[in-house]
Amino acid sequence: MTSSAPLDHAAHAAARAALLDGPGPLGRPRRRALARLTDDWLAALLAGSGAPAAGVALVAVGGYGRGELSPRSDLDVLLLHDGPIAPDLPERIWYPVWDAGARLDHAVRTPAEARAVAAADLKAQLGLLDARHLAGDPALTAALRSAVLTDWRASAPARLPELHELSRERAERHGELSFLLEPDLKEARGGLRDLVVLDAIAASWLADAPRDGLDAAALRLADVRDALHLTTGRATERLSLQDQDQVAERLGVLDADALLRQVYEAARTIAYAGDVTWRAVERVLAARTRSTVRRGFAFARRGGGAATRGAVERRPLAEGVVEQDGEAVLAQGARPAADPVLPLRAAAAAAQNGLTVSYATVRRLAAECRPLPVPWPDEAREQLVTLLGAGEAAVPVWEALEAEGLVTRLLPDWERVRCRPQRNAVHRWTVDRHLVETAVRAAAMTRRVARPDLLLVAALLHDLGKGWPGDHSEAGEVIVRDVATRMGFPPEDVAVLAVLVRRHLTLVDTATRRDPDDPATVEAVTKVIGTLPELELLHALTEADALATGPAAWSAWRASLVDGLVARVAAQLAGGAGETAQAPPTAEQERLAVEAARTGEPALSLRAQAEGTRPGTEPMGVELNLAVPDRPGLLGTAAGVLALHRLTVRSAGLRELDPIGAGPVLLLAWRVAAEYGELPEASRLRADLRRALDGSLDVARRLAERDAAAPRRKGIPTPPPLVAVAPAVASATATVLEVRAHDAPGLLHRIGRALDGAGVRVRTAHVSTLGAEAVDSFYLTDEKGLPLTPQRAGEVAAAVRAALG
Repeated sequence: MTSSAPLDHAAHAAARAALLDGPGPLGRPRRRALARLTDDWLAALLAGSGAPAAGVALVAVGGYGRGELSPRSDLDVLLLHDGPIAPDLPERIWYPVWDAGARLDHAVRTPAEARAVAAADLKAQLGLLDARHLAGDPALTAALRSAVLTDWRASAPARLPELHELSRERAERHGELSFLLEPDLKEARGGLRDLVVLDAIAASWLADAPRDGLDAAALRLADVRDALHLTTGRATERLSLQDQDQVAERLGVLDADALLRQVYEAARTIAYAGDVTWRAVERVLAARTRSTVRRGFAFARRGGGAATRGAVERRPLAEGVVEQDGEAVLAQGARPAADPVLPLRAAAAAAQNGLTVSYATVRRLAAECRPLPVPWPDEAREQLVTLLGAGEAAVPVWEALEAEGLVTRLLPDWERVRCRPQRNAVHRWTVDRHLVETAVRAAAMTRRVARPDLLLVAALLHDLGKGWPGDHSEAGEVIVRDVATRMGFPPEDVAVLAVLVRRHLTLVDTATRRDPDDPATVEAVTKVIGTLPELELLHALTEADALATGPAAWSAWRASLVDGLVARVAAQLAGGAGETAQAPPTAEQERLAVEAARTGEPALSLRAQAEGTRPGTEPMGVELNLAVPDRPGLLGTAAGVLALHRLTVRSAGLRELDPIGAGPVLLLAWRVAAEYGELPEASRLRADLRRALDGSLDVARRLAERDAAAPRRKGIPTPPPLVAVAPAVASATATVLEVRAHDAPGLLHRIGRALDGAGVRVRTAHVSTLGAEAVDSFYLTDEKGLPLTPQRAGEVAAAVRAALG
């Protein structure tokens, strides 16, 4: 209810001061009370201005229009009129406000002028969406509100892309609120301005934001801004370091770090809601475009009737996961309650295809999936590595999982570092985001190491100790031993991960603080890093960690110092390198070898592999043993048949045996997984293997035909394949060719065909797929069984490199 006479300015100022300085917490009630007090003041000013009773209205717009005021907020006010007014009427209202020291953003317009300005200026249109009547003719305000909303809904399909672009530009200028040490609470991504944008989208009726937690996040940021205004006495939106302790104290928060964590959590909620909402807007607008094209096509056919809406296209990505409208969603037959690996499988499939997981899917996974058993199934560990190996594409997927609590469900220790600030000018991220960014950087270095899975997991976990007191490297070693064991890593891998986490600062600290030419420097490193594989992992982790920290943490100078130290340490450790002996064949493998040697025909066995699969479901893997009298091209042919049956090779080994002295037999031992969860019939697989070996099945042609017919999917950038000849010390009796590449259907088939075409014999092979990365070693000899000459080895490597494109 407004006053009928002018309110004394001194009385208004006293009432305002009493409201702000009185007892009780800051929050929405005080902001609303301040808005009501200001409403009464402005209404009294209009009443005392001599304005006519009809045809003139005072309207609050923008932030003031939403009915809340922070202590130093601007007053956004529109004097609306539908006919001539006295020339000095606006000044009779504005001057008292200026005299009181209030910040005023004002305009005088007719409804038609207001609509014209809104049509030309998107920011003005957004402000009018929050128009609220203060005083004067209420019918005038109501008519303007109705017209503005009608205009906005009519123009939204054209204006929302403009609004999206403005939001992106603002985020680039002000950064992400979730990670800044001195954030702008209003303009940064995830700040209060984004809440205005979400309300505008909702007003368009095209989409709405996910509301869970959004109001609480908005209240938290608004409360912090109020405390900041009262602490500084200024209308600032930047939460400076020097003010954070006082703001925390005013809000009753433990300390500045706790304050920043609350701000970051709120910002992430808002930013994620924005991402979900903008994707929904894009889908709606794309659907409208497709519908328009279909209607136009139907009209052009003249008399064909209305075009029918096509069925929603859903392309399979992984077992229980399909692509729809540019997002990964659950397949119709997916059973989250019976499939605890499904969240990681969906996340990995989405990231590897450059997609994100839909909001509804993530919520359903969070609500229905049971926790992973401990230790994790093999597939869960592999899917986590596959997710991390996607690099940049993994970030939005990880954010979606984290928004619904799935990350802390998978990794309970994550909670201690989530949203934890790092008060160091070198660091640009919170602890948890730094870990994700380190994994992103490490994904580009997977060709440099023999165990990309250990590199990616170490990158993700290396700073978990920062959530505990004491040296974070020492605390992290204890944590990672527990986490890696729960993940199901074998003890030897747990030990390597523990070394990487404990020593992740060793190389850069030693290289920059010690004399690299002093033998004692190299000896100090070799005492804690005892093998070449550990050294190459630590080298890659060191660089990924520094690059993910910020521009100041890595330079050409530091890189050269670390590279030089690593070269000296590697030379020291190289004396112990050599060929690793293979495990002896199993009884089943020996039986198959004897059978093949006696009959001269292939002998094989298939066994469903239950280990590492989900309880209560069909086994998702197969152990395949194949014994064949030695012949050219066996490896590539067999791998091609498996690819035809959509079996992904997780590991494979090839060796020569001569069980009865009748000539060599090649033995292949495979572990494979079904690409979409459906295993082929053993009889069909056996028949196709025999047909391929006798030449009646052209595997290469069939694979090429299938690839040509497959729909093109959006891919993600991956490091190029690495094909290299290992140093001679790797084997005294063969040439070792190492291949590291992003896994793809038919990869091993292409490698095998290239080796066969080069005319070399594959004496033994060690094939591993770690996440989405293939790490293969082939022991090659010439026709006489001798190692290849350097020149021929280089030619073979070039042939394989060409086959991989």
